[in-house]
Amino acid sequence: MDPSTTAGISTGQPAGTGVRTRFTTGAGVRRATGNITEQYLARYEKAAAGVSDPAALLPVTGAQRRFLLARRLAPGGRPDVVPLFFAFPRGTIDLERLRAAAGYLAAAHPALRTRPDVLRGAPVQRLGAPEAQVNRVAPRPGESAAAALRRTLLAWSAEGPPLRLFLADAHADAGAYADTDGATGPVEILALALDHAVCDEQSLGRISADLGEAYGHGLGPGDVPQDRAAVEVAGYREAVRLQLDAEQRASGPDALAYWARRIAPALAGGDASAGPGQPATQQAQQSQQTQQASAPAAPRPTGSLQARLPVRNGDGRATAFPVLLGACGSVARALAEAGAPGRTPLLGYPWGGRPAAAPPVLGCFLNTVVHPAFACGPDDLTTTWWDDLDHADTPFDEVVRAARTATVPWTGRLDGLLTFEDLHRRPPLELDGVAGREVHIDGRPLQAPFAVSVSYGTDLLVRLAWDRDAFPDGHVHDAFAALTAELSGEPTESSGEPTEPSGASAEPSDEHADPSGRPRTPSATPVA
Repeated sequence: MDPSTTAGISTGQPAGTGVRTRFTTGAGVRRATGNITEQYLARYEKAAAGVSDPAALLPVTGAQRRFLLARRLAPGGRPDVVPLFFAFPRGTIDLERLRAAAGYLAAAHPALRTRPDVLRGAPVQRLGAPEAQVNRVAPRPGESAAAALRRTLLAWSAEGPPLRLFLADAHADAGAYADTDGATGPVEILALALDHAVCDEQSLGRISADLGEAYGHGLGPGDVPQDRAAVEVAGYREAVRLQLDAEQRASGPDALAYWARRIAPALAGGDASAGPGQPATQQAQQSQQTQQASAPAAPRPTGSLQARLPVRNGDGRATAFPVLLGACGSVARALAEAGAPGRTPLLGYPWGGRPAAAPPVLGCFLNTVVHPAFACGPDDLTTTWWDDLDHADTPFDEVVRAARTATVPWTGRLDGLLTFEDLHRRPPLELDGVAGREVHIDGRPLQAPFAVSVSYGTDLLVRLAWDRDAFPDGHVHDAFAALTAELSGEPTESSGEPTEPSGASAEPSDEHADPSGRPRTPSATPVA
C-alpha cells in the first residue's frame, strides 16, 4: 500500500486553530467530567434518545470520530481514502459483474452501508441501503492510467458510498506495469478504494477475498440472506461497543500520565508547533493563512523513493517492528535538522485490531501510537516500545489532551508516519482465476511531512514519500539511503523520482498493521 494512505488519525490541523466544526471531540480542552470517550458517549445517548429508527443508528469509534472531524476540516469535506491498485491483463474484468460483486459486499458488511452524520451535535453513523460505485475511468489525451486514477480519487465526492472501484486502461504506460519477468502486454488498472472511516488492514484483506469470491460466483446484493445481514449488523454494533469500552478503559489517569511523561521531554528543546523542514514562525504563518483561506490550498508536490530488500531465511531482524521504528526514527531526526534543529521528532504508527471478544466484522478499529524518536540503542528502544504498547489503546486525541494538560503545547501534529503491512495476510485480488498484480501509484496526498511504508512479502518493499515543500530532495535521498542501509546491513540500490504534484492538500491514511506481535484477535499474525 502507498505510504500516503497510512493510518494516521490526527486531523492534520493544529489544535486550537479556531476552525469551527459542527461537532467537537473534546481534544485540546481542559477536562470537565470524564474522559473524551465518556463525554462522547453521553452526548450520543442524549442525541439518540427518541429517534424514529434506532436500529439504523450507531455511535462511532474513536478513530471514526477523528476521521469525521478531519473530513469537516478538509476543503470540500473530502474523506480519507484508502486505495489498492491491481494490474490485470486488458479485457479480464467484466464491469457489470464487478458492479454486482461490489453490491454483494455492501449488502453483506454493515460498515460498507454506513453513512456519517451529525445528530444534535454528536457524530454518528447511519445504516443505509447497500450501494457501491463501479466506474470506468477514461484517461485524457496524453494522460497515463496512474494520473487518471489519481485525479479520480482526488475528486472523491463526500456524498456517495464508502466502497468505490475505478478501472482504467494503461495503454499509454503499459511498460510501467511489466511483471517481475519484464514481460509487458496490454493491461488495465483497477483501483479498489474505501473511505478510511469504514476499514482497517484486517478489513482490506477480507474485502479482497470476498470481492474475488463474489465475482467468481456471480453474486449480487440480492444474494445476501436477510438473516445473515441481521447477524452482521448485530456483530458490527457489538464490535463498535466493545471498541468504545476498550478506549474508555484506556483513558484513565495512569495512562494519561504515562503519555504526558513520554511526550514532554521530546518537545522540551524546541517549539512544539514547528514541523520538520518548517520553522515555527513559518508554520504559524501558514496555519493562519489556511484558516483565512476560503478556497482549497494549492497542490503540494510530493516525491517518492522505493527499494526492495531481500529477506534472508531465518533472519527476522528486518521485519521486527522495533528495528523498523528505530530506522524510521533515524530518518526523522536527519530530516528534522533541516528546519527544527534540537527538536525530537514525533512519529506515529497505526496499531490495533478488534477487541478480543469482538466479532470479526469489517470496520475501522485502530489507533495511532505516538513514538518520540529519541536516539537510543536497540535494547532501550524495544523496552520502551513494549511499554508504549501497554498503553496503545489510549485514543490519540486523549494523548494530545494529556500532553496539553501537562503544559506541553503540542498541537497533535506528527512529523512522520510509519506503516508495516504483512502481505501474507492480504493476498492479491483474484477475479475469476486471474490474480491481479498489486502496483503502487504515487503522488497522492500525505498526512505528514513524510511517510515510510514497509510491505513484507517475498521481500521487503520499503517506500518513502515526502512533501517536497518541506524537505530538499537531496536531503531525503541521503536519509533514504541511510534507512535502507540500516535495514539491510549492506549498501542498497534505491529507485524513484519525485512525482508530479498531487493535486490536493496534504492529509492522513490506512495501511494498518498490528505491529505488537501480540494479537488482539486469534486471526492476527505476529509481526515482531
